[in-house]
Amino acid sequence: MKGYAALILAAGKGTRMRSRLCKVLHTVAGRPMLAYVTDAVRSAGLSRIVVVVGHQADEVKRVLQEDEIDFVLQEPQLGTGHAVAAAHDVMEGFSGDVLILCGDVPLIEPATIDAFIRYHELHTSRLTVLTTCPQDPTGYGRIIRSEGGLIARIVEEKDARDEEKAVGEINTGIYLVDSNLLYDLLERITPNNAQREYYLTDIVREAAKESIPVQGYVLEDAAQMVGVNTRAELAYVSSRIWKTRREDLMRSGVTLLEPASVYIDRQVTVGEDTVVHPLVTLSGDTQIGRDCIIESVVTIRDSRIGNNVSILQGSRLDRVVVEDGASIGPMAHLRPETTIGRDARIGNFVEIKKTVVGDGTKAAHLTYLGDSVIGDNVNIGCGTITCNYDGKKKHPTFIGNQCFIGSDVQLVAPVEVGSGSIIGAGSTITRDVPPNSLAVSRTKQRNYPLRHGQEPKITDEDREP
Repeated sequence: MKGYAALILAAGKGTRMRSRLCKVLHTVAGRPMLAYVTDAVRSAGLSRIVVVVGHQADEVKRVLQEDEIDFVLQEPQLGTGHAVAAAHDVMEGFSGDVLILCGDVPLIEPATIDAFIRYHELHTSRLTVLTTCPQDPTGYGRIIRSEGGLIARIVEEKDARDEEKAVGEINTGIYLVDSNLLYDLLERITPNNAQREYYLTDIVREAAKESIPVQGYVLEDAAQMVGVNTRAELAYVSSRIWKTRREDLMRSGVTLLEPASVYIDRQVTVGEDTVVHPLVTLSGDTQIGRDCIIESVVTIRDSRIGNNVSILQGSRLDRVVVEDGASIGPMAHLRPETTIGRDARIGNFVEIKKTVVGDGTKAAHLTYLGDSVIGDNVNIGCGTITCNYDGKKKHPTFIGNQCFIGSDVQLVAPVEVGSGSIIGAGSTITRDVPPNSLAVSRTKQRNYPLRHGQEPKITDEDREP
């Protein structure tokens, strides 16, 4: 294969999205749509990638900052031809062919790009257009071919006559062009159209004037070429990606009890023999191990879940780690920077934030643990709270191994409970507890007889000092 570079056009605002966010940053199945395009290009073997940015350029760069990508600013935005021309200086010195495509076609597959390149090479073409024939070509530029089958021109729908609108073959906006020819053709195009913009499609007309053959590669799967311009199209392409991901997972040994109700992003991994119940969302950089059970109405994002883990109904996990054999929920909320140890149990209505929970530790219900480090085999009683915030700063709580924390305990941070200690129910702990100690903090109980219509009589002797 000769040298190829990819030029991705991502400068537009996307006014039909009716959003303050530029179009290519809208998420498709959990990821910015532009990321799907760059991934497809790279998977097809093109390592040189240039992205033309415009609206919210800094945000677009941030999304792709981990990739080796060159960026070009198009300012102002005067059409697709103007966008490609803006990359001239960056592409200077590159002598191969340029793959031009838009950043709003997230369904494009690497195999499609590879087949397009092979067709281009097979015909020793200097300019090839990727076309397709959707059921409804409305809104797309039409491909007008010569009697010999070559492409003579591309007509945008706004500028097309009725007989041209009747053509079913459309331009996908994807081209392969010899780099030297590309910028020679761009110098000849003018904004003589309804939009007063420089159309990249006009390079086809200019090539035909010079008797340069323009090949057209017809893609049978028109759905890959759906460009996202509206919220409805955004929902459509997301549904396609989620459907494909569900099918891939089931083929790999994952059980989805009601597949259509489950939303699993493409980058999420799920191990064999894991069972996923209905109404589950797995998103971001999430890894689920083997033999797990994920019950209904569970949301997991950017988390690592070990093997043989149970995530019970109604739980939410966000940027956490859950080790092998643990049980979470029902109705548990694990917040960022939380790690749950092996065989630990986090029960119903337990909220944990920025906390390490040791192996075998149990917090069965109605508990808040924040900014804490909790050892192994600790029992956290119902209603326990780590009081980590003093109104100005967050403070840590440390609980050693094999402690027993009774019900309705408040641990006022900063505080440390030594290993092997017991905290009596109803206690408010404000000072460190040494190892192997019993700590109790509550007033002495007194019982007073009540008579109808009279207040209980409490003497000074009965009052606590």
